[in-house]
Amino acid sequence: MRSYESNVATNSDHYVYTPSTTATNMFFYPLSCGYFHYEPNYHLKRERYDSFLIMLITKGSCSIKLANVNTTITQGQLALIDCYQPHEYYCCDHFEALWLHFDGPLARQYYEQIVATVGNIIFLKNFQFFDLLLAKIYHVFRNSEPVKEPIISKYITQILTELLLTEAPNNSTYPAKNLEDTITYINEHFPDSISLSHLAEKASLSPYYFSRLFTKETGMTPHQYLIATRLNFAKFLLKTTDMPVKEIAFSSGFSTESNFCFTFKKWYHLTPGQYRSTDKVPI
Repeated sequence: MRSYESNVATNSDHYVYTPSTTATNMFFYPLSCGYFHYEPNYHLKRERYDSFLIMLITKGSCSIKLANVNTTITQGQLALIDCYQPHEYYCCDHFEALWLHFDGPLARQYYEQIVATVGNIIFLKNFQFFDLLLAKIYHVFRNSEPVKEPIISKYITQILTELLLTEAPNNSTYPAKNLEDTITYINEHFPDSISLSHLAEKASLSPYYFSRLFTKETGMTPHQYLIATRLNFAKFLLKTTDMPVKEIAFSSGFSTESNFCFTFKKWYHLTPGQYRSTDKVPI
């Protein structure tokens, strides 16, 4: 489909798509995609366009304005834009881009997590990976192929997941790697006595900094994560074995049966015995 925008070359094309109800409820889904050759003085400014935008710069550069901040994006970089908010991009010279407007039930959560880590303009170490997946989506429409929504959703999920794994610029991964190792340690040693200072020491961080980073990454304090891990193990034993509650308490890392029962009821509003004998799922 030919573009009617000013300063978009005639050899550009784009396609629009109306997703099924199933797609809007379950998947990431495309709304439009295209490959544009932008001519000098191209300028787009929108207050809102209900979607998220992935724009891969394949040649040249342009300026993007988000939240009143101007940023230049160049060949080999990718822009991730929340088009529900005011946005603007423009150029003084030529540039080319492969782009996709998309949405989905988890689109905002992915967007916010990615932007919180690497920002809206992302330098790609593996440009070919993103180019290939975006091109696959683009060519489905360009070649008039059947649109298999689960497949398109898989491509978008792969793109977003890879962006989630992108390292922040000029940012060491040392603390993050140590946090991952610490979580693995908790999952393997939760029945043992584990203190905050011990975990922080294993992560080579101060207890204060470790606790802040851990909470930011997991949504729980180290203590909450440890208790949750112990309780999850206890729930498994309650539902799959005939072990006495007291033995389950000690096997799960609780110092006393009463402490285990109190904590279990506080978290799940059921006693361990009630949970074992009912199909009710703890909240």
